[in-house]
Amino acid sequence: MSAFTSEIPTIFLDPGDRAPALARDFVAAQFREWGSTDDFMARLVVCELVTNSWRHGEGPIILRVFRDVRADLAVIEVWDQGEGLPVVGPEDSEATSGRGLLLMSQLVHDWGIRPITEGGKIVWAKCAL
Repeated sequence: MSAFTSEIPTIFLDPGDRAPALARDFVAAQFREWGSTDDFMARLVVCELVTNSWRHGEGPIILRVFRDVRADLAVIEVWDQGEGLPVVGPEDSEATSGRGLLLMSQLVHDWGIRPITEGGKIVWAKCAL
């Protein structure tokens, strides 16, 4: 009997203005490794989640990207140590910011928030490969 083990691609990011670009590059590289050339939606999603983590979370940011092969989707998880949970704001055509989660929530297959025992939360999203 053989055991199947697989490490989940993970990157640790310092919170700051470089984090979203590094996250996009990480996701793009992972999609290339999977043989997928359509990474636009995943890069958009990871940029929103990492930006929120950097601006509203606390501590280092941990990004994991893996495949849900049953549904043929990419799963993006962003973890930070902040206690505050992201909230989708109301649609406001006059707002100059604060619409990213609303947009993302309408573009992905599913998303959610998972508080973790060690402190902080994981915000995840599933998007097309």
